[in-house]
Amino acid sequence: MTTRAKLTVYSALATALAALCLTPLLTTKGWITHAYLVIAVVSAAGAGLRRTPLYRWTVPLGQLVALFLMLLIGFAGSAATWGGLVPGTHSVSALGRVFAHGLDDIQQYAIPAPPSAGLRLILVGSIGLIAVLVDTVAVTYRRSALAGLPLLALYSVGNGLAGDRGSWVWFGLAAAGYLVLLFAEGQDRVSRWGRVFRGTPRGTEGSGSLSLSGQRVGVLALALALLVPPLLPQWDGGLIHAGGSGGSGGPGSGSGGVSSLDPLVSMASHLTNPSNDELFTYAMDSVFADTAYLRTGSLDKFDGTAWTLSKPAVSELPGTFPQPEGLRDLKAPTVTGEFRIGNRLEEGWLPMPYPASAVTVPNRSDWRVDTLTGTVVPNRDRALKGLNYKVVALDVKPTADELRKAPPAPSKIMDQYTPVPANLPTSVKLQAVELTRNAKTPYDKAIALQNWFTGPEFEYTTAIKDSGSGSTAIEAFLRDKRGFCVHFASSMAAMARTLQIPARVAVGFMPGNAKAGNSYSVTGRMYHAWPELYFEGYGWMRFEPTKGLGVQPRYTSPVVEPTTAPVPQPTLTAQATGPVTLPSAGSSCDPKLRRMGECGDEQKTAGAARQESWMPSWQVLVAVAVALLVVALLLTPMIWRTRLRRRRLGAGGRRRPGGDGPTELTDAQVLAAWDELIDSAWDAGIAPDESRTPRAAARRIAETAELDTEAAAAAGRLALATERVLYARSAQLSDQVAADVRTAREGLKAGAGRAVRTRAVLLPPSSAQLWWRISDAALGARLALRRRVAGVTGAVTGPVRRARGRLRRRGGEDDGRS
Repeated sequence: MTTRAKLTVYSALATALAALCLTPLLTTKGWITHAYLVIAVVSAAGAGLRRTPLYRWTVPLGQLVALFLMLLIGFAGSAATWGGLVPGTHSVSALGRVFAHGLDDIQQYAIPAPPSAGLRLILVGSIGLIAVLVDTVAVTYRRSALAGLPLLALYSVGNGLAGDRGSWVWFGLAAAGYLVLLFAEGQDRVSRWGRVFRGTPRGTEGSGSLSLSGQRVGVLALALALLVPPLLPQWDGGLIHAGGSGGSGGPGSGSGGVSSLDPLVSMASHLTNPSNDELFTYAMDSVFADTAYLRTGSLDKFDGTAWTLSKPAVSELPGTFPQPEGLRDLKAPTVTGEFRIGNRLEEGWLPMPYPASAVTVPNRSDWRVDTLTGTVVPNRDRALKGLNYKVVALDVKPTADELRKAPPAPSKIMDQYTPVPANLPTSVKLQAVELTRNAKTPYDKAIALQNWFTGPEFEYTTAIKDSGSGSTAIEAFLRDKRGFCVHFASSMAAMARTLQIPARVAVGFMPGNAKAGNSYSVTGRMYHAWPELYFEGYGWMRFEPTKGLGVQPRYTSPVVEPTTAPVPQPTLTAQATGPVTLPSAGSSCDPKLRRMGECGDEQKTAGAARQESWMPSWQVLVAVAVALLVVALLLTPMIWRTRLRRRRLGAGGRRRPGGDGPTELTDAQVLAAWDELIDSAWDAGIAPDESRTPRAAARRIAETAELDTEAAAAAGRLALATERVLYARSAQLSDQVAADVRTAREGLKAGAGRAVRTRAVLLPPSSAQLWWRISDAALGARLALRRRVAGVTGAVTGPVRRARGRLRRRGGEDDGRS
C-alpha cells in the first residue's frame, strides 16, 4: 500500500473513531453506520480525485459534492426519482426541510434525543464535513499534525453535549486514531531520506528505530492524558470523571438543568423501546393511588411542529403551592404520597399527582416550580436520581353533571389555550365538528372525542414512522388511525382547541403496580401522555383517549347521566372490544399492565425495536453499491494501466545485492520497457505503427510529440536496446531502460495538453488491450466449452450411432433372407 493510500485509510479511521463520541447524543446508535458509510465514500472520492492531474484544491470540492449526494440519497430519497436512488428536482428542497426540522429539534429535545431525520442529518453531515477537512489537510496537503484541530473540535463538541454520558473511552479512541495518522506521515517523512534507520545490531545502545521511538512517545503521552488528571485534585476529575456539576440556572439554562422543554420526544423513545426496569416507587394512604396519574408537567404551546411548554413563570419552590389554575373549591380532600426515585430515572421533571398543594424535597435549591402549570423542574443534572420526597395533592372529584354545567372559561384562558397553528390541516377541525355535531356543551364534546378515539376504529401501536406531535403527525394519525399515547393525546387536544375548548397535553406516568401494602412500583413501560381540558371552577381535568390503555376518569363515566354524544356506548365496553391481545396464564406481565390491556405486546415491542437498525436504508445501500460499481468500472482502465506500468518497469535500474555494477537486464525486461514506451505514446495520442522498426518508431514518436533533446535521446537509446535484443546474437544491455522510459514519458506529458493528460490517466487509449485480452479469453473459453460439449456429445452419441448401424445392417440381412 502506498503512503498516500495509508494516509487516506488512517484519516478515515481517525474521523470514525472521533465520531464515536457523538453516539450518546441520540437514544439509538444505528445512525453511526450511515456516518461511517459517508466517511468511506468521501475518502474513496478523495483517493480517486488525487490520482487525476487536477489541481489539489479541486479534490475537496469533489468530496463535498459526493457528501451532498450521499445526504440527498439518504435523507431526501422520497423526493428522488427512479425508486429513490437518483436525486430529483425536489430533493434539495426536501433536504432543506429536513435540516430545518433538525434545527428545531435541537432547540426542543433533551439529550439523549430520539433519532429524528433532522438530527441524524445534522450529525451525519457534520461528521462528513469533518471527514472532508481531515482528508484534505492530512492527505491532499500532507499536514497530518493540523488534522488534529478538526478532530479535536469534533470530540469537544460531542463530549460537551453528552455531559455525564461522555466517557474517557471516546477520548482514548479519538487520540489513538490521530496518533496512527501521525505515525503514518512521520514514517513517510523519514523514509524520504533513504532507508529507515534501524540502529546498531544485536541490542547495543540506540538499537530502537525512530518510528518505534515515536510510537512509544505517543502512547506514553496518551496514557498520561488519561491517567494523570484524576490524580491532580485541582483538576476536577479529568477525562475519566467528565461532566458538569450543575449550576444555579433555571430550567433549560444549560448550566446543569433540564436542557429540553419538550419531553414528548424522550417519552416516544421510551415507548418504542419499553423497559421493565423499576424507575421509582411511591406509597399513598388512599384508594386514590390506584387511579392517580403521576404527572410531570403540561405542554401548553402548540406551534404546529410539536407541543411544548411555553416560557414558564419559574420561581423558587415554595412549601405550599399557589392555587391551581381555575380551581375554586380548595376544600377538596387531600392525599399524601411518599416517593422514592431509583437510580434509573436520572433526568426529567418531578413526578407527582395533580393538582399538588405542597411538595417536600431535601434540597429546595435544586428545584424550581412553574406557577401556571404546577411543573416542578430540576435546577441541576441528576437531581432526580435517588431522590426521596413527599407530595400532598388535592383529590378533585367533580361529577359529569357538574362539568357539563361549568361556566365558560375566561378570555385569558381562551386566548392562551385555544390557538392552533396556521399549518394545522382543516380536516382536523372538520372531523372534530362532525364528531361533536350533536353535543351541546364543552364537556359533551370532550366525551364525544374521547369515545371516538377509544372506539374500534383506532389501533394502539408503536410501530409507526412519525412519533412526533406536530400537525403532520396528527394528520397522519387521524388518517391511518394507528399510533400511541402521544398521538392520541396531541390529536384530542388539538381537536378540542378547534372547538374552542382550552386544552393542553400532560406527560408523566400511569398508575403504578400494586406491591405490599399501599406501595406501588412504576416501570419504564408506564410512560404516558394524555390531554387536559379546562373547566371553569374545576381547573384542568384529565381525559383518557388512548385506545386500550390507561384508566378512565370517574367523571367521564357515561352512566352518570346520558349525554348527547354521537358514540353512546360505554367507554370500557369499547375498550374491551378493541383488538387487544391478552397475556397467557404463564405471562410475566405486570398485573396493572394486564388490567390496562398493555400485556401481550411482546411481538409489537420487538417490531418497534426492529425499526431502529444498525443498517442504513436500502436506498442508501443500493445507491452506494451502484456508485461503487460505476466507479470501479470507470477506474478499471486506469488501475490496470498503472499496474501494468509498474510491472514492466519494476526491475529497471536495480543493482546487484552488495555490488556496484549495473545488473544486466533480460530480453523480456527490455521488450517490456519498449512496449511501455509504445503504450505511453499511444496514451498521448500517437497510435502505434507495427510496420516500423524500433528506431523508426522512436523517431516518429519524437517528431510527432516534439520531444526535447533529453527525451528524444532516451527514446532512441531504448529503441537501440530493443533492436539489439531482437537482432543481435549477444547484446550487452545497461540497466537504464526504465529510466529512459520515464524520461520519454515526461517528455510526452510535457508536450500534451491538459485534456490529453487527463484522458491518459483516467481512460488511457492503450487500455483497449485489456478489452482485447478479455475478448480473447472469452473466445478461448467458448471454444474450449464447445470442444468439451462436442466431446461429451460424441461420447454419448457414438455408441448409439454404431448400434443403429448394426440394427440397420441386421434389418437389411433379414429382409434379404425373407
